[in-house]
Amino acid sequence: MRPPWLKKRLVASHYQSRVSEILSERNLHTVCQSALCPNIAECFAKGTATFMILGDTCTRNCRFCAIKSGEPLDVDEDEPKRLAAAVGELALKHVVITSVTRDDLPDGGAGHFASTVEELHRKAPDVTVEILTPDFQGDETALRTVVLSRPDVFNHNVETAPRLYPTVRPEANYRRSLHVLRTVKELEPEIHTKSGIMLGLGEKRDEVSEILRDLRDVNCGILTVGQYLKPSKAHLEIQEYIHPEVFSEIAEEAKELGFTYVASAPFVRSSFNAAEAFNLIENGGHREEE
Repeated sequence: MRPPWLKKRLVASHYQSRVSEILSERNLHTVCQSALCPNIAECFAKGTATFMILGDTCTRNCRFCAIKSGEPLDVDEDEPKRLAAAVGELALKHVVITSVTRDDLPDGGAGHFASTVEELHRKAPDVTVEILTPDFQGDETALRTVVLSRPDVFNHNVETAPRLYPTVRPEANYRRSLHVLRTVKELEPEIHTKSGIMLGLGEKRDEVSEILRDLRDVNCGILTVGQYLKPSKAHLEIQEYIHPEVFSEIAEEAKELGFTYVASAPFVRSSFNAAEAFNLIENGGHREEE
C-alpha cells in the first residue's frame, strides 16, 4: 500500500481533453501517455505535454519504464512539421521533446531530433525548446548534430546508481551517460544541461550523494529527483518508499553542490514544471522545488 504522501488528487479540465484531441488529430505521441506519468492530468490541464518523437516503440527494454519495446517503425519524416503545428495550436511557450531509444538507426535518431528542434525554431521562434534524449551510444557526432540545432535545455537522465544498472537499465552505461552530459556542455556551454534520478530502486543514500557529485563534475546544472512507481506487474518491484524529508535533504545537498535548479519530491518527473524551471533560471533565480 502506498504511503499517504503518494496519494494524488486527480485534476480534470476541458483543456486536458483538448490536448489529447490535438495529439490524436496530429498523430503525435507523448511520453506522458506512453510512460503512464502520474502527473499527466495536471500537466495536460495546464496545456503542457512532453512530445515523444521517433515512434512509440523502444529498441531497449529498461525494466522500470512503461514504454513498449520491440521493432520500431520507419522514421516519420513529416513528424517535425506536425509537432510544430500542434505547438502552435496549443499556444505553448516552452516545449519538451523526448524520444524512444533508436539503436537501430545509424545516428540513433539525432538527425530527427535536430530536424524537430529546427522546425520549431522556424515555425515558433519565441518558443523555448527542451529535449530529453537517449544516450546515442555516446556517439559525439550524433551529439554534435543535436547540439547544433540549438535546444535551450539538453536533458539526459542517469536514472539510478551505477551498481543497479545491470538490473534497472542493462543496455545503458552510467559513465556513458555522464559522457553525454559532459560532451554537450563542452560543445555548447550556453546550453542548460539537466539530468534526473529515481529513488526507491534499492539505491543507498551515499550512492545518491555520489551521483550528485558526478553530475556536478560534468557541469550539469538542473536536477530532478522522484520516487520510482512500478507501472505494471511486469516491471521492477519498488524496494522502498522514500519519505518526503529525504527528498528535501537531497535538494539541500544539491543546492550546496551548486545545481542551479533542483526539483526533488516523490511525484517529480523529468519534465514536470519544466517551463517554470527554465523561466526561473533565465531570470537568475534558484529554487528547490518540493
